[in-house]
Amino acid sequence: MHIDTDRSTDWLRTAAAAARAASATLARLPESTRNEALRAAATSLRARSEAILQANAADLAAYDAGQGSTAFRDRLALTPARVEAMARGLDDIAALPDPLGRTLADWTRPNGLRIRRVAVPIGVIGMIYESRPNVGADAAGLCLKAGSAVILRGGSDSFHSAAAIHAAVTEGLRAAGAPAEAVQLPPATDRAYVAAMLGAAGQIDLIIPRGGKGLVERVLREARVPVLAHAEGLCHTYVHAAADPEMARRILANAKMRRTGICGATETLLIDAAIAPSLLPVLVADLRALGCDFRADDRARAIVPELPAAQPADFDTEWLDAVLSVAVVDGVADAVAHVRRHGSEHTDAIVTGDAEAARQFIEGIDSAVAMWNASTQFCDGGEFGFGAEIGIATGRIHARGPVGLEQLTTFRYVVTGTGQTRP
Repeated sequence: MHIDTDRSTDWLRTAAAAARAASATLARLPESTRNEALRAAATSLRARSEAILQANAADLAAYDAGQGSTAFRDRLALTPARVEAMARGLDDIAALPDPLGRTLADWTRPNGLRIRRVAVPIGVIGMIYESRPNVGADAAGLCLKAGSAVILRGGSDSFHSAAAIHAAVTEGLRAAGAPAEAVQLPPATDRAYVAAMLGAAGQIDLIIPRGGKGLVERVLREARVPVLAHAEGLCHTYVHAAADPEMARRILANAKMRRTGICGATETLLIDAAIAPSLLPVLVADLRALGCDFRADDRARAIVPELPAAQPADFDTEWLDAVLSVAVVDGVADAVAHVRRHGSEHTDAIVTGDAEAARQFIEGIDSAVAMWNASTQFCDGGEFGFGAEIGIATGRIHARGPVGLEQLTTFRYVVTGTGQTRP
């Protein structure tokens, strides 16, 4: 792949300046205008659905020529329903409360000064993502509603799809009288555009990577801009001894197999030794019927001997495919220790009818999202009522879990006095 550093740096400088100006305009626009722009972008996505699907077909043809994985192809593929979901996501974001101008705190000092902490836009956000072209539409919608401009850099595999989606979104912005420069997209797939974004201190205010472990590690290693990071989604479902068996079967099947290629998919099953002899064969049969393969520890293989043996690295692997690691554990403390040792602090779930066991598990792990009697695939901004999400944050600064509108704002202080001077 040809890398043109000068061209990418020049483009980024121009794009960032235009994005900065657009963000200043967005910050002053009334909520009604930002909502109108989002709805117009949704209308444009629907009107351009056929062109978007044709562009996606070109991306899929190139991907198929390289014989990539089925799970990755599923993340790359668009359908009429997925295009409609993108459009509906923008409509949903428009219907959400305005995140800007909220008073987060309000107090008066003894000297009479009134101090308010007020939500404001971040400014210019850089979004670097892989494969899933719908991420571009979600990111654009959330940033626009939150009053920020966004520079999008999708994966080279989804270049044509991303360009078609970008064209639809910016058409909608123009139709509503909002600045089209608020959503930018590099004109080529050169990797130098990523490097230019990572080095754009003072031009981009926040970088959000969304993709595999390699992408996130590169961003964290090279960025000169603050990063809102998402580690890999190495999610666990722990079936406790007091779990309802039928509930456990439903939850695990959904958590693993609903969509295997998303970061909220369960990658490891932990099951209590007390119920494993009776329940594990049933869970394995359920998942096998859905096309799942396994990597199991010795204790699980002693119960279901035909399970493939797990290698040491398997419990540290985000499969993003129809593969499930399986381990038998001795109670809550052992399950918590396993999650802490192998997990990525993304999403982990316990299935149990014992409230005390659930409390111990939830308090024992340190995941961004902890679930009780629910599928890990509910870790999603839409499912949380955020309208959409720009990613799942697993760091400890600024935001954790699904990143929606509220997490895409920062704040400032507004201080009102009556003539006070400081002694």
